[in-house]
Amino acid sequence: MAPTIESLIALRFLQGVGAASVMSIPRAVIRDHYTGARATRLMTTVMLVISISPMLAPLIGSILIVPFGWRSVFILIALLTLASLLLAVSSLPETLERKHRIPFQFSAMLGAFSTLLRDPVYMGLTCIGGLGIASFFSFLATASFLYTGFYGLTPTEFSLAFALNALGFFVSSQFAANLGMRFGSVAVVKWATAGFAISSLVMCAVTFAGFDEFVLLVAMLLATNVFLGLVIPTSMVLSLEEHGPIAGTAAALGGALQMLLGALSIVLTSLVFDGTPQPLTAAIATCGVAALVISRLTLRGIAHLAVPSS
Repeated sequence: MAPTIESLIALRFLQGVGAASVMSIPRAVIRDHYTGARATRLMTTVMLVISISPMLAPLIGSILIVPFGWRSVFILIALLTLASLLLAVSSLPETLERKHRIPFQFSAMLGAFSTLLRDPVYMGLTCIGGLGIASFFSFLATASFLYTGFYGLTPTEFSLAFALNALGFFVSSQFAANLGMRFGSVAVVKWATAGFAISSLVMCAVTFAGFDEFVLLVAMLLATNVFLGLVIPTSMVLSLEEHGPIAGTAAALGGALQMLLGALSIVLTSLVFDGTPQPLTAAIATCGVAALVISRLTLRGIAHLAVPSS
């Protein structure tokens, strides 16, 4: 166990570096083999797993802490990490054929980064997905204090409320591929970002008007997450659509930029958080409006990306 808070932060940083592969590697693997609606369907499956994990984590943690103490949570994380490593080494086959592999070259990586950073469509879609993630991170940063402090929930009640908030995200994400096939992925991102912006603005206005009852807040967060379930996986797939040869680099850079947006949202939301719902809803509304503006600027004139493929 970490003897000091400083060593705990350092170890958690290393854990985060490893966990970053959860977002980047699956994207690249999917893009190596699929495009269009099939890629979106697989991406929503990945997002389903990623969504369920933070839903279950508070509940599992609250169950463990009472009889075994807080150290049991870190022991469980270590055991799950070891099991995941063994499973990956023993059961996960290589998905990229040897003839398609490119030897690592630092100059080539910098060239790929330069290409991606100068691509307005890639950067716009990455920012749209990143703002969706940032809104969720703002919720992560404040939810435990808000639900237990302001609303007086117990740890178990908080975990259940947290799971309910995430329910809208992973349910709607399972419809992203079908909607993309019917209407086109670009149209899905456009309309979903509009829904995200409108629902988050309504939630912000309602809470600032003094209507901050717990049930109402949970319902509005649920509605906002429904649109995020469409925005995040679809924008991720679209951002890689034109970058198949450098899908791994594109996925890694996109994931890093989105995590930076998420980290920035945590810092800014924490600085203004006063224990009430208003700072949280304002942060989510800011992300929603920014995502809507970027989607309108980015997705004009790129109908070629909207052609559904099975």
